[in-house]
Amino acid sequence: MSLTTLDPRTALVAIDLQNGIAAMPVQPYPAAEVVARTAELADAFRARNLPVVLVRVSFAADGGDVLPGRTERSVSGLSFPEGWDVIVDELSGHTGDIRVTKHNWSAFHGTDLDVQLRRRGITQVVLTGIATSIGVESTARDAYAHGYHVTLATDAMADASAEAHAGSVERIFPRLGESGTTAEVLELLAKTHG
Repeated sequence: MSLTTLDPRTALVAIDLQNGIAAMPVQPYPAAEVVARTAELADAFRARNLPVVLVRVSFAADGGDVLPGRTERSVSGLSFPEGWDVIVDELSGHTGDIRVTKHNWSAFHGTDLDVQLRRRGITQVVLTGIATSIGVESTARDAYAHGYHVTLATDAMADASAEAHAGSVERIFPRLGESGTTAEVLELLAKTHG
């Protein structure tokens, strides 16, 4: 599906573009490209007075807010270096941006993201971030379930493997919203928001 429109009240939501995650090797796009494309989108949204939401994942020092379920891969017991959860410099420094800290995969679960968006009259979100099949997909699923129109900038996201990224882009995202490149989102933004 190609992109059709961006609602008058659309927000950019960038998932987990923070020092520790942006330092990981990801595919099919390097993290630096994901960050650069997201920064380009953020600048365009800010120029049109549209909200930019910077989401980070973080945990308490004692690990008390880490998900407790039994899994084969758990972050329970892991230690994180100082500054790992700080939003990357390329996106920081804009006092008008909305900041959300999550402790789960989705930016909606257990946060005030929905309240922040609804109080601003937001009806559509454009998603970017790392990792495509985890934080981005979980947030896209919840955005769709909350009744938002969802747009996915698929070259402004990446994953641990190209296969995981492709699985979300090809199988899941078409059921949740519309996908396009950063350039396509920017072109549509210029058409619909002057």
